[in-house]
Amino acid sequence: MRAVVLHTFGPAENLRYETVPDPAPGPGQVRIAVKAAGVHLIETAMRAGLPIGPPLPELPAIFGGEVAGIIDSVGPEVDPSWIGVAVVTPRSISGGYAELAVAELPVLHRIPEGLDYTTAVAMIVTGTTTVEVLDIANPTADDVILVNSAAGGVGRLIVQHARTIGARVIGAAGGPAKVAAVDTLGADLAVDYNEPGWTDRVRQAFGDRPVTVVLDGVMGEKGRAAMSLLTESGRYVTYGNASRESFRPDAKKLQEQGITVIDALSLMLSKPREVRNEESRALAAAAAGTMVPTVQTFPLDQAAHAHAALEQRATTGKVVLVP
Repeated sequence: MRAVVLHTFGPAENLRYETVPDPAPGPGQVRIAVKAAGVHLIETAMRAGLPIGPPLPELPAIFGGEVAGIIDSVGPEVDPSWIGVAVVTPRSISGGYAELAVAELPVLHRIPEGLDYTTAVAMIVTGTTTVEVLDIANPTADDVILVNSAAGGVGRLIVQHARTIGARVIGAAGGPAKVAAVDTLGADLAVDYNEPGWTDRVRQAFGDRPVTVVLDGVMGEKGRAAMSLLTESGRYVTYGNASRESFRPDAKKLQEQGITVIDALSLMLSKPREVRNEESRALAAAAAGTMVPTVQTFPLDQAAHAHAALEQRATTGKVVLVP
């Protein structure tokens, strides 16, 4: 099969498209003919060899856990009736940046009727993360929600959810194209956080400190600016650090204002997680049309370009590789 292989940690161009042996499913496993494979920002950091998040893999390595496709063979102890079934999984064993991938049977979901492969693979982790973050943040119709990185994979889904529950939502994104995309999602206000004074636009539209909840996937200085818009007793919820900038809120000042800071990812990782229910909820939301991901696809042989674009924040929505 053809796959994208990393032999040496470093820049995006170190990802090589080459021929490797076909993987074979073992006991309790299936092999999937890959139709779509998800790409994560954290994988770009791992590819670069940065000590962030999960342990770095042994090299050579094929990245990617999220896979959607059709089961083409099964291992021992697996019912052959699975062959030909369209499935999605968050955790392939052999790596998703490939034409074929192996996964354990218990982590598979049948793709709901009406969902295509790219939508399913976009929702299985990004959608599940969104569901968990929203459970933690618990926004209601009474909230004014500011979403940082509102044009990103999670951010777009949060904007849609905010509209569904009747909350007012401000989407902050970088650059005119991304701001326009957020506007089409139905945000009450879409702003470019790369422009100086973007917080003034929010204050002009909503008042001095109007925001009750910030959902932030960027952090850094953009996170600091977003937090300045929070009202007393507001909630600042982080779910990522796309800026890779350090940001430590002033604990004393926040205490005086009654602002609560919640690191959603740390909470999710600090307790035992049984996410299968949340994965099913995410897929069901996409099938129902209440959370529809925006997907930017790249051919599998262009994985290096996908990584570079993701690092430069030049992508919109969920990045997916298509063999």
